[in-house]
Amino acid sequence: MKRLLTSLLTLLALLPSAGARVPHYPFVRADLNVVEKPAGASPSYDLFLRKLDTLILTGGVDLRVLHVGGSHVQGGTWSDRLRRDFLSLRYGADGGRGLVFPFSAAGTNTPASYSSSYSGNWESATCLKPHDVTLGLTGMAVTARDTSARVVIDLLPRESHMLQQRYTFDRVDVLGEGSLEPVLLLNKKDTLRGVNGHFVLPYYTDWVQLGFTGSGEFTLRGLYLDKSNQGFSLMEAGVNGASTAAWLRCDLWEQDLRRVMPDLVIFSIGINDIQGADFDTRRFKEHYRELIKAVRRVNPYCAILFSGINDSWRRRDVNSHTAAAEQAFRDLAKECAGVFWDWYRVMGGYGSIARWQEAGLAQADKVHLTPAGYKLVADLMFDAILDSYSKSK
Repeated sequence: MKRLLTSLLTLLALLPSAGARVPHYPFVRADLNVVEKPAGASPSYDLFLRKLDTLILTGGVDLRVLHVGGSHVQGGTWSDRLRRDFLSLRYGADGGRGLVFPFSAAGTNTPASYSSSYSGNWESATCLKPHDVTLGLTGMAVTARDTSARVVIDLLPRESHMLQQRYTFDRVDVLGEGSLEPVLLLNKKDTLRGVNGHFVLPYYTDWVQLGFTGSGEFTLRGLYLDKSNQGFSLMEAGVNGASTAAWLRCDLWEQDLRRVMPDLVIFSIGINDIQGADFDTRRFKEHYRELIKAVRRVNPYCAILFSGINDSWRRRDVNSHTAAAEQAFRDLAKECAGVFWDWYRVMGGYGSIARWQEAGLAQADKVHLTPAGYKLVADLMFDAILDSYSKSK
């Protein structure tokens, strides 16, 4: 085994590093692009790296990552690029696409890595404000009240090309409740019925249509698309405009998280918490502590990585709360023995969003990034994680 590991490390050393793939920009602080351990050690993150090592070396392990945030995450480009980066470490390592949601039925944008469509009447709810509808891990729900309602999830991304990673599945879990019975509509004639919302398909596919039988209503919180073989999965849970307070409105967040059972949670919530005139760091950290407790109740050994937030503008000037939020992230990582990737400093610090916009990496609102910008952020984060992996050997 030691000889095999040495050979693998030699091979990795001969390959171009992740950093070699990241375009050079003078305002990006590559020298600060590291995964920090504010507590001095992070046993849970080290465990994640050991599982990553097993995945790269031999496969035969499930490694699951959950990325949680606001519009940066709902857009999907950041998470999808990070997913592809990880999957590039071992051929055939895809362990399933995992958590998805029919965003079109909720009247909002679907992540760039897949598409959704719907028919019939649906009523939507999000965690941005209190609702009678109980929400879960996706932060959203759509409710159908008759059997004319359908949703379709197609894993072919909008930016499709011949050589890209293709995701397939043969297991579907429907997350939701109601008196209507969910069924999978395989074609014009065949209907597949599940057991307590769990379906086993007779083949692998990259497309699924969900319908209903019976009478009444059904509230759908998402679908979990899985496959029978082990491997790597990275899934996103993002809601445009969501703050830490919004995510705490999701009463079934922890219940749905048990289906995912992540080895690593990447927390990227925060950009919406700093949009007011004042920023209460005490409340911000209290909210995050509740989310961390939920993660650790589900998996006590789950690693937690705080990504920090980007430099941005609030109204017509640079948002002055970002540095305080970054310190809060560092404090939280120290408390929970997690790790911290300082997105703010890596991108260039105070006022750097203007340079990102000039370079075509950020949008005109100086808050959101362009697809090229999100891909750069993903590659930088992956480079930092891979560097920490190499140093752990």
